[in-house]
This record gives sequence, C-alpha cells and structure tokens, in this order.
Amino acid sequence: MSEYPAGGPPPQIPATRAPSPQPKPATTLRQRLAELRGPAVAPHPLDARALAALAANPGCKRRALLDGAGVDKAVLATALGSPAAFGQSQFAFVRGNAFEAKVKADGGTELLRLLVERLGGDADAPATAAVPDLTAAGPEGRAARTALALREATAAGGWALLDHPMLALEVAGSPAYLEPDAVVVHPDGTWTVVEIKSFPMIDSSADAAKVGAAARQSAVYVLALERIAAKTEGAEVAHRVLLVCPKDFSNLPTASVVDVRKQRAVTNRQLTRLTRVEDIAAALPEGTTFDPGCSPEELGTAVEAVPAAYAPECLAACELAFHCRSKARAEGAVESLGRSVRGELGGLTTVAGVLAAAAGKEGDPADPTVAALRRAAALRAEALAGVEGGVPCR
Repeated sequence: MSEYPAGGPPPQIPATRAPSPQPKPATTLRQRLAELRGPAVAPHPLDARALAALAANPGCKRRALLDGAGVDKAVLATALGSPAAFGQSQFAFVRGNAFEAKVKADGGTELLRLLVERLGGDADAPATAAVPDLTAAGPEGRAARTALALREATAAGGWALLDHPMLALEVAGSPAYLEPDAVVVHPDGTWTVVEIKSFPMIDSSADAAKVGAAARQSAVYVLALERIAAKTEGAEVAHRVLLVCPKDFSNLPTASVVDVRKQRAVTNRQLTRLTRVEDIAAALPEGTTFDPGCSPEELGTAVEAVPAAYAPECLAACELAFHCRSKARAEGAVESLGRSVRGELGGLTTVAGVLAAAAGKEGDPADPTVAALRRAAALRAEALAGVEGGVPCR
C-alpha cells in the first residue's frame, strides 16, 4: 500500500530555517572604560590640576586614555616599579585646609570683602550672602545640584557663595568632575572663580610659577562654568579670577586678580585636539586591562600598547613620568632631551642618529639640521684641540 495520497505527489514539507544569530550588544564606552580600569576598581577622579597637565600635553594618548578611564596612575606606576616621587606633603595639606577654613569663616565675609575690594570698584561689601546647600549623591548629583544652585542664585539677583561646587567638563569623550574652592555669584549675574592657595603673597607679589599653575587650573573651572552659563539666562562667567593667599609671612588672607583669558583659550584649544578615548581604546589589543591586580609584566605590556608623548616637563605633572622617561632613554629618543631640542632636530628622532649625523656618518649634508650639527661638532673639536694644545679659548 502506498504511503502517499492517491492521485498526487507527496506533500511538500517546508524546510526549516536555522534561527539567525542575534547581533552581539555593542559595548558602551562606560563598559569599555570599566574593563580597562578593572571591573572591581572604582574610577580615580580627574581634578583640575591633572586636567591642566593633560591639556598641556595633548599628544599623549597614554595619559588621555588612563585619565579618561579613571585609572589611578600612581598605583599603576608603583606596580610597574617606577613610583611617583612627588606630591603634596601632609603638613602642606593641613596648612592649606586651615587657611581655606579661615578665609571662608563666618559665611565667607572676609572672602566677599576681598572680592569686592579687588573687583567691585566703589561697591560696598555685602553683609551676608546666600550659601546654598550643594549636598547630593555622587559627583553627577552634585554637579546637577551645583548647576541648579547657580541658576537660582542668578535669578535671585543677589550675592551667593558656592562652597566647593561640583562642575562637569567633557574630556576626550568622557565626563570629568571638577571642584573649585569657591564660586561667587554677583547681583548682576557674573560668576567669579575663587582659588585659595597656601603659598604666600609677599609685597603683593607671589611666585610666578605657582601663580601660573593656579591660573591654568582656574581656566579649567572657567571653561566648565561656561557650559552652565550658556544655558542660564543673564549669567556671565568672569575671565578674571580671585587668587587668595596668605599675606607676607602671616596667616592673614590677601588677594590678587588674575586674568585667565590666555590660559582659557589655550586650554580650550588643546582639549578640543585631544583624541577621543573610545578611538584610542578601539586600537588596543583584545583583553587589554590596567587592573592593578595583574602582574607587572601584564601591566607593562598594556601600558606600552598605548603611545606616549614624553617630555621632561611630565616629571612635575604625571605619575607615570619616571616610567616613560626610562623607556625613552632606553630607546634613545630625543624627546627625553626636551620639546625644544626635539623641535630643532627635525627628522632625527634618536640620540644615536643625532651623534652619527654630527660625526658625518649618516644624514644628508644638504639637510640644514645635519649641516648645523656638523658645524657645531667641528667648532667643539676645534675648541677642545685649542685647550689641549695650551692655547686659551677666546
């Protein structure tokens, strides 16, 4: 007996299709940065001082990635065997906190007096100022609460003192949270950054290098405030910040006005040139991590996978500078001699290549850099020959 129905072909059974594979969910930037940092490692906050140093070296992808991912570079440098040998002493930290508390005592009366004295012209210092509560959960919450307090104070049209507000600034594609010492809101809607430092101001003058560092740090705060002021009616961020320091050799506060327009423009230009963190992370080998729980060999491989732009100036601003310096010296890179030297040497990238060009062993004689090196080497040899022959140099 036939198994098929009479008078017709066997029924067509539709072919079963294999289920199409589901696309893998895209890894978000936050997840990728957490993987680089280590899943169980909390992000290290990026402060304005580090951000100013980052902006000063925009070509360093290593620092941009590590700071963007929230990696603690001090812990990483220690694990690599090149711990950072700088930092603020405990004594200076305690002294700075005590001086700041003195300046802000009694609702910031002395601080407002100094502000009006230096910036207010003939206006009288206010007897009181609103001090809004900026307490909130986490840096994101504090930044949102600060933005709201700034808008409310501007709309109220009076004096307001924001003590340690939290500001947000996007850096290399990820948010950085910054905490200035204070921001004062004027009745006319002007916002002024106040930077309190513990180094002395003697005869109305302070150390130029320290004032410059404070100006660069304050410029970062000005940039972050401008993001909020752009969405606040009637608000304007002042480009003149108030620097408060101890007077002479006492603990009495005095102040000076610092114009940060130049520092703000430079910082803004350099931050916009920073390569985005996700682009740097995308070029890394699969499985790259800077988790401090990894072995020094694994961490060294991960660090070397990210290009660096070392310069001697990094020694005063980056915890990984000693590690990068040792690598630059081992490779004979001319960057270890300084940015100015690197700029003068053109296409010569190693110390060995520079010496060979000066000795006439390598290099194109028509190259101005090579010609200058050989001329300098000839003058040096002539001078040494004169000294050895008893002829005094003139």
